[in-house]
Amino acid sequence: MVGLDGVIQAGMQLRAGGPQFEHIAQYRDPPALRTDLRPAKDAQGRRHRCRVGVIALVDQGEGAVRQADGALRAAARDAVGLKSIAAYRYGLDFDAWRPSQVEVAAAADRFLRALERDDTARLEDPVLLRHAIWAGLDLGLPLQFHVGFGDPDVRLHRADPSLLHDFLRASQDTGTAIMLLHCYPHHRQAGYLAHVFPHVYMDVGEALNHVGARSAAVLAEALELTPFHKMLYSSDAFGLAELHYLGAAGFRRDLARVTGRFVADGAWSAADADRVGALIGAQNARRVYRLPAP
Repeated sequence: MVGLDGVIQAGMQLRAGGPQFEHIAQYRDPPALRTDLRPAKDAQGRRHRCRVGVIALVDQGEGAVRQADGALRAAARDAVGLKSIAAYRYGLDFDAWRPSQVEVAAAADRFLRALERDDTARLEDPVLLRHAIWAGLDLGLPLQFHVGFGDPDVRLHRADPSLLHDFLRASQDTGTAIMLLHCYPHHRQAGYLAHVFPHVYMDVGEALNHVGARSAAVLAEALELTPFHKMLYSSDAFGLAELHYLGAAGFRRDLARVTGRFVADGAWSAADADRVGALIGAQNARRVYRLPAP
């Protein structure tokens, strides 16, 4: 899996001579584009405002953007998917549409200037965030979004997946799968989005590790609207092998409790439960990420 935002920043930092990898963030209030950054002179030597400043921004910024886009294409060559952490660095309430070339170049120029002042600066411009997301969509690999709770820099009300509604409408025709990760406590909203948009999928991986004895209830709530072919298993494990084992064991236990109740109530057959378990546990991931059968 390629960290979409980090690779975009890395490409720009290589141009600026900074460190290679850092997660993306966004400017909360990006400064307005100025057209008088480089006042020109007419034939009589008089200074006046013109669009030379914009041209200068485009010249410098475009080079950084081209380099960053190339780094993303190279990093994605052997990847099965991409991931954005926009929810951490800005929020999911970004403008839905692809930014213009001039907007992206100007934002890249601002970031390069920030790196000159502080080589640990994180990419924080919403225009660059949108560019990174749309550049990822162009590659056609499943694009993951962190959704819902996480580290303290997540503002939970801005990590609600329903904020992505306009973006999901704008990106639907690309055919690229959008993967909503974790989602708690917005898992019902995520299930709704997976229900109404054909290219949206979701999981509740991280949440089940944190809600204790309520984990089966959270999974059941996520399944209320999520189509069975649109939910994926996730442990959100990293590092220790034991975390992967415990995540898988807990998910199997919770799914068995949920589907077992459906069977006991006569709503499902045992074969229904087995089929849904196979879809969520493995088959959906193999299909969406184009993974070979074991």
